[in-house]
Amino acid sequence: MIPPSFEYHAPRSIGEALSLLASLGGDAKLLAGGHSLLPMMKLRFAQPEHLIDLARIPDLRGVREEGTSLLIGAMTTEAELLASPLVRNKVPLLAEGAASIADPQVRSRGTVGGDLSHGDPGNDHPALMIALDASFVLTGPKGQRTVKADGYFLGLYSTQLAPDEILTQIRIPVPAAGSGWSYQKLKRKTGDFATAATAVQLELKGANVAKVAIALTNVAPTALKARAAEAALTGKPINETSLGEAARLVMSICKPAADQRGDAEYKTAMCGEMTRRALLTAAARAKD
Repeated sequence: MIPPSFEYHAPRSIGEALSLLASLGGDAKLLAGGHSLLPMMKLRFAQPEHLIDLARIPDLRGVREEGTSLLIGAMTTEAELLASPLVRNKVPLLAEGAASIADPQVRSRGTVGGDLSHGDPGNDHPALMIALDASFVLTGPKGQRTVKADGYFLGLYSTQLAPDEILTQIRIPVPAAGSGWSYQKLKRKTGDFATAATAVQLELKGANVAKVAIALTNVAPTALKARAAEAALTGKPINETSLGEAARLVMSICKPAADQRGDAEYKTAMCGEMTRRALLTAAARAKD
């Protein structure tokens, strides 16, 4: 289908984009990579009168290191994440997750900020960012505010981003040297959303878990942080007993919706299995 007519705007700065948002109000939508918004417009589920394209704002792109954190512009594409030596060397979990998203064509246009702003539980970045303890810089008419990834996602397609704000930057604390990581994603075919997926960031002390973060994709209306499983693993070795308990605790918080990828029971079981695999892989990569 063809979307209804709209007026196109291409601001060159964050300030110009914010001014357009303020003046156009609810009749305007921000355009990042377009993979979520444009299909909705073609189906007439979304009918904005104005599109504000963020692609020409240089301050919204790029990856750099500042102190102990990695700073990522919200309009940085998945392909740019994968090509970045900083991402690959400093935050390999993010690189692994980005490589699992869709296909090369989508990754060349899709942006990390667009993925996070959409609030789709099937998107991969929410769980990755929660596991990495990331924070998001939201810029609006009153200035900037920073919110944690854990708590940013409120529900299905719902986030803390206000209508007059733009997600401008992602801040990720660089994991400790020797940390292990893994993103295990079950999907039916290349390009598909996850049936279930688990992101793990882990530190070992000797044979035991010193610190672990576990986040889940597409098994609830939002990405989930598996706090009980994290607590159960801390101070324990990664073995069949601890893996089984972690999987059980993870599955206990899953509330997936049945769809063409499977029923709720199947998705829940697969989330438990993805968690086991992610923990085993992360532990194998970790160094005390």
